[in-house]
Amino acid sequence: MESLTALCDTFFPSIYSSSMIATATTTTTDDDDDDAASIMSTFYKYSASMAGTPERVGGLICERLQHPKKWLIRLSLYLLSTWIGTFVLCGLPSISPSFPYFQRFSQISQNKREQILLSWSASFFHLLRMLFKTIKLLIPLVFFSQVDEKNENLTWKAIGYPGPDPAALKRQTCRLPKTLYARIKDDDDDVFEDEQDYKEEHLFGPLYRGLINLNLPRDIVADSLRQLEFPVFIRHRKNVNSSLDSSTSTPSLVIKCDAVVVGSGSGGGVVAGVLAKAGYKVLVLEKGNYFARNNLSLLEGPSMDQMYLGGGMLASDDTGVVVLAGSTVGGGSTINWSASIKTPQHVINEWSESYDLELFNSKLYKEALDVVCEKMGVQSDIHEEGFNNAVLRRGCEELGYPVNTIPRNSAPDHYCGWCCFGCKDGRKKGTCETWLMDLVNSGNGALLPGCEAIKVLHKRKKGKDRRTAAGVAFGFEYNGMKDLCVVESKVTIVACGALSTPALLKASGLRNANIGKHLHLHPVTMAWGCFPGAPNSSTAWPEEQKKSYEGGIMTAMSTVVANFKESGYGAVIQTPALHPGMFSGLMPWISGADIKRRMCRFSRTAHVFALARDRGSGTVHSPSSINYRMDAEDEKNLQKGLEKTLRILAAAGAEEIGTHHSTGKCLNVKKVSFHEFERFVKEESARPLRDLRGQICSAHQMGSCRMGVNPKESVVNQMGETWEVEGLFVADTSVFPTALGVNPMVTVQAIAYWICHVLAKQTKIETVGRLHVKEGNIRNGISPSKQ
Repeated sequence: MESLTALCDTFFPSIYSSSMIATATTTTTDDDDDDAASIMSTFYKYSASMAGTPERVGGLICERLQHPKKWLIRLSLYLLSTWIGTFVLCGLPSISPSFPYFQRFSQISQNKREQILLSWSASFFHLLRMLFKTIKLLIPLVFFSQVDEKNENLTWKAIGYPGPDPAALKRQTCRLPKTLYARIKDDDDDVFEDEQDYKEEHLFGPLYRGLINLNLPRDIVADSLRQLEFPVFIRHRKNVNSSLDSSTSTPSLVIKCDAVVVGSGSGGGVVAGVLAKAGYKVLVLEKGNYFARNNLSLLEGPSMDQMYLGGGMLASDDTGVVVLAGSTVGGGSTINWSASIKTPQHVINEWSESYDLELFNSKLYKEALDVVCEKMGVQSDIHEEGFNNAVLRRGCEELGYPVNTIPRNSAPDHYCGWCCFGCKDGRKKGTCETWLMDLVNSGNGALLPGCEAIKVLHKRKKGKDRRTAAGVAFGFEYNGMKDLCVVESKVTIVACGALSTPALLKASGLRNANIGKHLHLHPVTMAWGCFPGAPNSSTAWPEEQKKSYEGGIMTAMSTVVANFKESGYGAVIQTPALHPGMFSGLMPWISGADIKRRMCRFSRTAHVFALARDRGSGTVHSPSSINYRMDAEDEKNLQKGLEKTLRILAAAGAEEIGTHHSTGKCLNVKKVSFHEFERFVKEESARPLRDLRGQICSAHQMGSCRMGVNPKESVVNQMGETWEVEGLFVADTSVFPTALGVNPMVTVQAIAYWICHVLAKQTKIETVGRLHVKEGNIRNGISPSKQ
């Protein structure tokens, strides 16, 4: 803890420079002078240890962080607590000119500690670069996202951040109409029931009638399921302390249903909703928890911890790629950035021609795309564009680059930058607001949050060449101990996402060599531009009141280096959602004073990124073990995209621009010549991206159980069914044959919708969802001989 505290205070020390505080005060706020000076003084004097950051980081490392190289942090902290270990890791800067000469890390001066950390970031030794990268992500993320008992952070006023969306919180307090309780007094029982449903939906969320709380006693859980007409058998026994894998023969509950769906995101949610509406009894298992609109905090730290896989702290094995993935009811559709782009035609052509998957060029698939877009309310109008997207659009227009409006599954006036923590008013139509609502409203489905699938059960049937899926065994915590249940089903659909599905299939005994391979991540690299407001700029743009964290997260996109018309492999240019924790963790760090200066400009710093459709791929062993090294061609595409993003930011009027490279170089665009600007752009965009000195992120994972026509090259056939186990389907982004190149939500929902069509035909249910409306077209989509 002594070493960790010293590291945290090296990143965020107490600074008592009156000139620095005065400069920050005059350039970042126009509030009352005395208040502004006080706020800035507090911010600069506030160190990480004063905020309790070391204890929080220590807790994360011990309890939350899961990574194959976690031992590196533990070993380093131990070495830094000894003088000899400090000398080994830090070298000559750790030596004092006076006796006893050798020092522990905590005894070294602030300036020298900063020099040591910078030497790690550029070290010849790969492990030292990994160490710097890891702590540089963790410590700032915690420092700027941690909250006290009042859900506040002492730094937020200084950096111009309000915390949770004030507009959403205001709307929430006005949500219940004043006449609600008056109407309850009406003698009409139906009215009373409607009002009661309305109240419960407001308090517990729109899915409350289909949620099963596994923390309740087994008898109550069983009764809840029986009320929904699921056969349930209780086996009274002691809780299981040993490995659940060895005890699947003695579950405490056995539940029977027609279809069990593992995962409730864009794939699983569609399958569950459509099948339940068609008459199936459907049970959905979800590892994450359900957060009703009323219970969303919109706080960055708690939201990431509760709603993201691994608490938002996943990274590839070499820490080269930071990976964000949803882990809550609704999956990625609950915390994504609203982009709803149909499968590009060049991708459809490649999948249908190069991979012989005729599904994608069929009328059925085109209809499925239309159906899911209609269900989500996808549209392309924008009443007002947010800060980052306005910058991207204006920069592209100034340079003559193509720029398009991104379709979104939200209303034109949905001006929300907090949707990455869930949608407070439900106007972003993820699966919680669409397909899972169908599941609940049908009366044929139930959703079990907070449980983890352990293995898919399958058995051999007479006359069958391959095994047949029989259900799923899942575990959960009850009274602080592990318990196990079994779902027996006719059909099993796995939709855990490209990071979790391979591990579940392997744990279930599947041996296909392609499981976990061919993982694509859509690697992303970013550039930033600062747009100061008044009083330094007489013509502040974007408008002074606009902030970088507000507005629709994704509304504009450029395809200037996408290469759609040639190879189809390039990069699209879009904008991210970055709140203080992630912003500070990604921005370059060159000193404690510099990062505080950068953070004072947080609310007026725009980010634009390049996202590559990667040819290269990796392997996922488990959600916490991802082996991925970017292909050289993908690196070139990102470098081309990075060059364009820097030019876009400058053309839009940024005063200062830079990237996330560890050198922290930036350029004041207003004070340099054309030649200096060109040299900077070319040098910064040409820097290597695979040496851990830059920052690569991923919010899309796909391809790890890919679809194909040959079991030697794929995991599932084009109906989504695994080659090894009959009745076991996969319906998430892991089935993508290649990287998609754009946001995957619409594509995975269309594939899941197609899988519902297959299930309907196999089980002789003639109508599933809307498929019966155009049955003639569907039959013509894929010829029977090629199904």
